[in-house]
Amino acid sequence: MIEIGGQSFALSDPMVVGALVAGLLVVLLFVLLITAVRRAGASAQVAEDLARQMGGVNARVHALADGQQQLFGGLSAVSDAQAAAQARTLTLMEQRLANVTEAMTQSLGSSSRSTAQSLGELQQRLSVIDKAQSNITKLSGDVLSLQDILSNKQTRGAFGEIQLNDIVGKALPSDSYTLQATLSNGRRADCLIHLPSPTGPIVVDSKFPLEPYEALRNAVTEQEAKAAVRDFRAALRAHIRAISEKYILEGETADGALMFLPSEAIYAELHGNFPDIVREGFAARVWIVSPTTCMATLNTMRAILKDARMREQAGAIRKALHQLHRDVDLIAERAGKLETHLRQANDDVSGILTASERAGKRAHRLDNFDFEEMAPDEDRGRIVPLSAPQG
Repeated sequence: MIEIGGQSFALSDPMVVGALVAGLLVVLLFVLLITAVRRAGASAQVAEDLARQMGGVNARVHALADGQQQLFGGLSAVSDAQAAAQARTLTLMEQRLANVTEAMTQSLGSSSRSTAQSLGELQQRLSVIDKAQSNITKLSGDVLSLQDILSNKQTRGAFGEIQLNDIVGKALPSDSYTLQATLSNGRRADCLIHLPSPTGPIVVDSKFPLEPYEALRNAVTEQEAKAAVRDFRAALRAHIRAISEKYILEGETADGALMFLPSEAIYAELHGNFPDIVREGFAARVWIVSPTTCMATLNTMRAILKDARMREQAGAIRKALHQLHRDVDLIAERAGKLETHLRQANDDVSGILTASERAGKRAHRLDNFDFEEMAPDEDRGRIVPLSAPQG
């Protein structure tokens, strides 16, 4: 860098290099001139030539000075333009930096709000998940409790009785059945439905053999499956035989009984894969029902009970109809009498209106003082004139 008059010039600039070369040429010319002057004594012609050369050199020096001045002006203009461009660049960069900062601020604010909203939604979902987890845990406990209930024969019987009681209580009137009824043989029936004759009371038993069914469902090998089928078939046959012997009593109960299975799965398994057991139940007069079919059967029984009660009340209904007919006849008789009284009252009213009309006409006639004009022709002879006749 070269600093001239407070202005800095770079040595890599071609114009600066040109100016330096020109200056060196001028110095070299001065040196040659001095050398020539020292050697000028040889000849005057050489001096004139040298003088002409000096004049040319002087002119070239002036030209170089003018060029140097123009170069200086150009360099100044270039420097000013570069400074202005640098200022514009700085301004533009500051503006862009401000825009970027503002955009980043807005983006960060939006991201913060979005993040806060997402965190809130996540918190809500976590709450829902926690609630669902607690419900699942509770349901697992309930399932385990149900398994505990069904694994014990005594509690399983109580579970079947509760389900049967609920179904019977919804389908039949409370006075049409008895729970835990004791029969004449000392056996206690889970439910005794009081059907009318000729059917008679029918027993519903709510016990069911779950262990053989569980073994059948959990069987893995073919041998286990065969053993489970054999045990399930034997358990059902024994249960059907026990119901037939305990709860079908001639002259006391109906000629059949119901075996209630509180599981649709066992009912479907029985009718799907053990139809011979179902037929044996029909032969033993033991009808196997599930919760769904039991409800349908009970609704049929309800219709039978309703029809029987209607027949029992037929005499009372007939008596009520006779009384109703007598009341209707009495109402008709009284209506006839009322019609007679109304007709007589109407005649009386008509007579009163006629008499009132005649009285009104006569009163109108009395208002006229000219009795002769008002009197009829046959009554004029009896009217006394107001003045004596002229002789």
